[in-house]
Amino acid sequence: MSEKKTIGFIGLGNMASAMIGGMLRQKLVEPGNILGNAKTEKTRQRAQEEWGITILADNAAVARAADIVVLAVKPQFFEEVIGELKGLKEEAWQQKLLISLAPGKSMAWFEERFGFPVPMIRCMPNTPALVGEGCTGMCASSAVPEELISQVKRLTDSFGRTVMVPERLMDVVGAVSGSSPAFVFLFIEALADGAVAEGMPRAQAYELAAQAVLGSARMVLETGKHPGELKDMVCSPGGTTIQGIRTLEERGFRAAAMDAVAACLEKSGKL
Repeated sequence: MSEKKTIGFIGLGNMASAMIGGMLRQKLVEPGNILGNAKTEKTRQRAQEEWGITILADNAAVARAADIVVLAVKPQFFEEVIGELKGLKEEAWQQKLLISLAPGKSMAWFEERFGFPVPMIRCMPNTPALVGEGCTGMCASSAVPEELISQVKRLTDSFGRTVMVPERLMDVVGAVSGSSPAFVFLFIEALADGAVAEGMPRAQAYELAAQAVLGSARMVLETGKHPGELKDMVCSPGGTTIQGIRTLEERGFRAAAMDAVAACLEKSGKL
């Protein structure tokens, strides 16, 4: 990302924090070229103190001043925020880039709300971006040049990895990587509960379970092997692990995970 680009954040919550933190750590943008606004004074003050960015008076001021405008508010507030931005005419937006972080809001939806097409990129990051291990799905409108897409990808790569997908799969991205950290946290908690039930101290159980999940995920990404092949490597004939796998299968573990992704998708379509 060119340091000359001014990036404005409307909303300064977890996802904006991950993006700003990643940009600054990788020195992709200087703090003076980051603008922002948030709903509460506490959030605005925290962002200014933590990163040294410029806080503007309102959302419209951020949109007017920024070359790249990042909508980082919850989907239920998008209608209200877009209403605040309608003072900017189509000619002004053609010189800018809009980045949306919300599920369930297509480019066609934005065009309908603005009344004209806006050059935009949809991104779907997840909360592990806060520790530099995020996964971001991305798609772009035809009005965005490849060079600018690559620049934004560098930005999202600064807090994890980025996967380009067609827009029709963006809600799937939200389900499989956006929501799934909550499923993984639940799995880690359940593993730890099992260890605690057998007498292990809880802090130690969390550490072991979390590290096992972290290492397993890294093996999938770095070896390129099929998850089933990696699973088979752990399951010795007549051993303990295959008995655990059998129990998970009997309890519908795999089907439950698939149904959870489907439930997220169903909800996303109603946002």
